[in-house]
Amino acid sequence: TEGKPDFDGSRQATFPIYHYNGDWHEYTVPFESEEDLTRLRLDVGGRAGNVEISWIELANVNGLEAPWVEVPVAFHTQPSQPTLFQVRDEHGKPTMAAFIIRDEQGRVYPTQAKRLAPDFFFQPQIYRRDGESVRLPAGRYQVTCSRGPESVPEVQTLVVGIKPAKLSYQVRRWIDPSRRGWWSGDHHIHAAGCQHYSKPTEGVLPQDMARHIQGEDLKVGANLTWGPGFDHQKQFFSGKEDKVSLYPYLLRYDVEVSGFGSHESGHLCLLRLKNQIYPGGDSYQHWPTLGLNTLRWAKKQGAVCGPAHSANGLTNLTSQRVASRDGPNGLPSYAIPAYDGIGANECIVDVTHEVPGPDGSLVPAVDFISSMDTDRKAEWNIWYHVLNCGFRTRVSGETDFPCISGERVGLGRVYVKQKGRLTYDGWCEGIRAGRSYVSDGYHHLMDFAVNPLNAAGKIVAGKTVLLGEQNSEVRLARSGRIRLSAFVAARNSRAVQVPVEVVMNGYPIARKLIPADGKERQVTFEVGVPYSSWVALRIFPQAHTNPIFLIVKDKPIRSSRRSAEWCLRGVDQCWSQKQRFYRAAEQDDAKQAYNHARQVYQRILKECVAD
Repeated sequence: TEGKPDFDGSRQATFPIYHYNGDWHEYTVPFESEEDLTRLRLDVGGRAGNVEISWIELANVNGLEAPWVEVPVAFHTQPSQPTLFQVRDEHGKPTMAAFIIRDEQGRVYPTQAKRLAPDFFFQPQIYRRDGESVRLPAGRYQVTCSRGPESVPEVQTLVVGIKPAKLSYQVRRWIDPSRRGWWSGDHHIHAAGCQHYSKPTEGVLPQDMARHIQGEDLKVGANLTWGPGFDHQKQFFSGKEDKVSLYPYLLRYDVEVSGFGSHESGHLCLLRLKNQIYPGGDSYQHWPTLGLNTLRWAKKQGAVCGPAHSANGLTNLTSQRVASRDGPNGLPSYAIPAYDGIGANECIVDVTHEVPGPDGSLVPAVDFISSMDTDRKAEWNIWYHVLNCGFRTRVSGETDFPCISGERVGLGRVYVKQKGRLTYDGWCEGIRAGRSYVSDGYHHLMDFAVNPLNAAGKIVAGKTVLLGEQNSEVRLARSGRIRLSAFVAARNSRAVQVPVEVVMNGYPIARKLIPADGKERQVTFEVGVPYSSWVALRIFPQAHTNPIFLIVKDKPIRSSRRSAEWCLRGVDQCWSQKQRFYRAAEQDDAKQAYNHARQVYQRILKECVAD
């Protein structure tokens, strides 16, 4: 318009162009203007092909009584040009990266509404490998280049004229945990449902998702098939790493029990499955409604299992409390949650159970609690309480892409220590063993270790325990002191320093500030161990290690009566919410499962050594 002579992304109307087997189709595109029009711009996007425009008519819908007047409109058509990407990693080798392209008016290219996989319409970025391209009209663009949270973002200016253009980007890292053997991964990604395309292909292909994990420098991606698109997506399950994997970027299909079966009592992530469908059918309609029954089936085949988006159902609180006061930052909290959601709800029961593994020996029904994609306090709170009762449930990191977040895969991550060649099975085993830490990718707690100290305060030779090794267990003949160490790094644009805390039995007992400058540095602490306990490091709320267990005089960890009481009341509260969702044929199983949990927590409550 005369008052706004430049095109503005806020004054645009978007419409899809359909293919009608050669037939013509009319489109009516309404838009509002408070001033007289001077120019119109029509961007024809989508897949490559020919578009023929027969006529364009402008009509003032607010002046239908006025006579029509023909107005000549001259359109100048300009073809777009390919922009070639030259993308190299920090070693100069060809790679994949993420690019956000905006013109001078701030509009994103390619237009999101017109995108088709592998470019997703719900993200501003696209992913391009070295040698690939994108078509852009002539103009000046600002391009943000990155390759996951471990890279240093770079902003470039791109000018496109009447000839093909080129953009060169070489990744710069501020940290590389894989050099220390820590391999990043996201155990909860979807290729169908939520924000994804669902028709006509029922989701996207493995090669589409592979681009995303590579472009975000996410070493392992677990594509979990769930209710939406299950019968289409199940064809990609193979029980091994998908053929589109490009080492060390591994993609594998597994299952989330979501939208079917036991989902009402808490979604379950089932990793490292050999068979993806519960016996008795070929789809998802016949699965158990009791989560524990699903876990029995999965654990028998050696799967690594845990609840998804744990805080769902644990943030709404009842009027019940075990103690009047919560810990610092509300952790631990002693208010009883409602257990009215689809997170770690039935988990409060399932952690008390052992079920047969592949060789028939008993193994924990639950291996991990998911973290990093829902309320952090609620996620870690239930985890702290079950650890205080002596259970060795680990924590893992997930995004639930693109349901909880469609921003990018790997928004929540778990870093697993694995020696030698990275494999999906070995990576899952690291989650089970607790040889891992969770992170947002910008905060790191690597090589967490515990050393017992003698009476003189010196390290006891040969007794060092590294996280995830030797069952993560330090045995002490008596109460005493230990030395903790880790290599820590943080890159935080909103803070000059970040606190590294020692957490023992759910409470922070020591703290050091480190610069958030991206540099790796070793931190050490010395703390006392009064009785059998667990200890971990955290940067709240961005990162947390798994625990190392400190066993004094061969006694089990029974560090909090209040935690045992919190868990016991949680069983009853969970039953009040979930009992109605269990199928009639499974009601007896459910009653037995919950009664078993009550008995276990009652016994633990009597054995606790501290309030």
